[in-house]
Amino acid sequence: MDKRLLDRVAVITGAGDGIGEGIARRYAQEGARVLVAEINDANGARVAEELTRDFGTEAAFLHTDATTQADNEAMIAAAVERWGRLDILVNNAWGGDQAGLKRVDKMPDSAMEHAWHMNVMGPFWAMKASFPHMRAAGWGRIVNICSLNGVNAHMGSVHYNSTKEALRTLTRTAAREWAGFGITANVICPGAKTTSFKMFEEMAPEMARESEAANPMGHLGDPETEIAPIAFFLASDDSRYLTGNTLFADGGSHINGAVWVPDLGD
Repeated sequence: MDKRLLDRVAVITGAGDGIGEGIARRYAQEGARVLVAEINDANGARVAEELTRDFGTEAAFLHTDATTQADNEAMIAAAVERWGRLDILVNNAWGGDQAGLKRVDKMPDSAMEHAWHMNVMGPFWAMKASFPHMRAAGWGRIVNICSLNGVNAHMGSVHYNSTKEALRTLTRTAAREWAGFGITANVICPGAKTTSFKMFEEMAPEMARESEAANPMGHLGDPETEIAPIAFFLASDDSRYLTGNTLFADGGSHINGAVWVPDLGD
């Protein structure tokens, strides 16, 4: 099988599990060299080792706190120093929080601030650091992972919703401004069995079951086999004329919107 990303270099945040790991595995299968930017050292090291073991590609792990400017800049610098280039950036990380489901008026400022740095400032810093390398090459792919939570305004998660929607706007703006440099920027809104969804299952198991049952295809997507192929397409030459778009890899969940209404108290 031809390796469609052979010799490309990809940096993926939050690649230690879930969607990030699934994307890392697909990119490695297609020949990319992958920097696993992950805050969980054990998961990050494991994924990097498995990419090399399973696909024979070069992979490296770098401890990365995606909420900080220094770490976002360092991961791009590390990839360029190691492999001499940077072709693909995937902003996927979401570190979660302890806020739980809260109505807007009850959401702690700390949760909003954490989400802002994780979902907006982190990708912003990473994209800025990537731009000079992509511009010099005349080729670049930015794939930002957003959420149906924001599109459908799910109740109880204003911190996550609002910042993921801000990331969509950031992506569209970069797409418009950087199109002339051969750089595309697109968004995936997945409906998948992510780490965040598993946390949601623990907090509200009945609502999680209802949410999954309401999916038109009857299930949430598998990160590696159903979400990662979309990220691969957006990283490939085949997507060269697609930029500023949001792809809903969700089994059709976005069509009818949120079907559950959580009890957020008085």
